[in-house]
Amino acid sequence: MIRHLNLGDNPFSRTRKLKELLQNGGVTMAGNSKLKIYGRLTCSSGKHMKAGNRVFFVDEQEAKATGYRPCGHCMLREYELWKASASLLTHP
Repeated sequence: MIRHLNLGDNPFSRTRKLKELLQNGGVTMAGNSKLKIYGRLTCSSGKHMKAGNRVFFVDEQEAKATGYRPCGHCMLREYELWKASASLLTHP
């Protein structure tokens, strides 16, 4: 997991580093550290979050391994599967 603010000292350097990571496949998913939600880089919900809450993941497996859940907007199918499995754990 890479925190957005750890990519550089200023917005310009963070943007350059993020572009580099995107180009060489270093990140493929983004998330909100406060809400513990991950989703696609193109998700409109993710574009509104504060940079301080934004994190990036190499892939979906990394996001899941760190305890994040799928976004209900851009990953609806995965979210519904997660919700169903979470429901089974709380209501046997």
